[in-house]
Amino acid sequence: MNSAEPVPASEAVQAPLLQVRDLSVQFPARRGGEPLKAVDRVSFDIAPGETLGLVGQSGSGKTTTGRAILQLQKAQRGSVRLLGEDLTTMSSSRLRAMRRHMQFVLQNPYSSLHPRMTIGQILTEPLQVHRSVPPARMRERVAELLELVNLDPAMTQRYPHEFSGGQRQRVVIARALAVNPDFVVCDEPVSALDVRTQAQIVDLLRSLQDRLGLSYLFIAHDLAIVREVAHKVAVMFQGRIVEMGSAAQVYDTPAHPYTRMLLDAVPVPDPKLQRERLRLIAPEPHFVEGGDGICRHGENHAQTGTAEWHEVAPGHGISCRFWPAD
Repeated sequence: MNSAEPVPASEAVQAPLLQVRDLSVQFPARRGGEPLKAVDRVSFDIAPGETLGLVGQSGSGKTTTGRAILQLQKAQRGSVRLLGEDLTTMSSSRLRAMRRHMQFVLQNPYSSLHPRMTIGQILTEPLQVHRSVPPARMRERVAELLELVNLDPAMTQRYPHEFSGGQRQRVVIARALAVNPDFVVCDEPVSALDVRTQAQIVDLLRSLQDRLGLSYLFIAHDLAIVREVAHKVAVMFQGRIVEMGSAAQVYDTPAHPYTRMLLDAVPVPDPKLQRERLRLIAPEPHFVEGGDGICRHGENHAQTGTAEWHEVAPGHGISCRFWPAD
């Protein structure tokens, strides 16, 4: 593995549950242009029972990374090893069997549940597909899943439209847990919910992790929520990881200009303090939203090749062509 690929310190402590190495995804060019590099040589590990928060602005490649890990999106390069097996090279039949170990919690609870299926049918479907429990025990297992996410088992005959947004997301989580997975990709799991419900779902995800030993890839653009759930944080910009470390390292001592820009943009509750904070934010380093990254040296990172990976502190690194600063 080359020096541009970050490897977290947890690798030295215990064998990772998930190993992503050099993962790259491209989308076809439009009208003869260059292919779009949605994910560019991404590498990280997630240990058993650990949460990696993947943050960045819209279009940075977060969701595509999650889909490529789950083999829902074809990658042109790289490997994804779950429980020691490379998902990118296994047969379709073996991959189908491995899917019980990895599940997906989608962003929008309003569109991710079939409107013409009852909650009981929705939760029974993965049990039937993966044959994870005998037919005689399926009703009991559905009741267990609803209780696991703090819903009344008597609700099995109701349809999704009869539930609130928070209740629907609990059903989505229950469906993901139906086959006892080891690893769950949570793609913006609370962004469609109100603030109070967001806090309840975050608390639920944390309690389930403690109870079941789950590992999460938690994808979000809300940095405040990620800090609440993540053990480690990886920051993505234009398909690349530009900073990664423990949550405390990334939030308390951000080293990359893009990370600092994201943190500076997080609002604070006090309007007066927020205005003063924005006034004090230095104009450089400067990043143009949706554009190319410009560092304080005035050179365009996106057009000058791959930056090397530099260790700022043990377990904390950044990708920057100009580190350390002169």
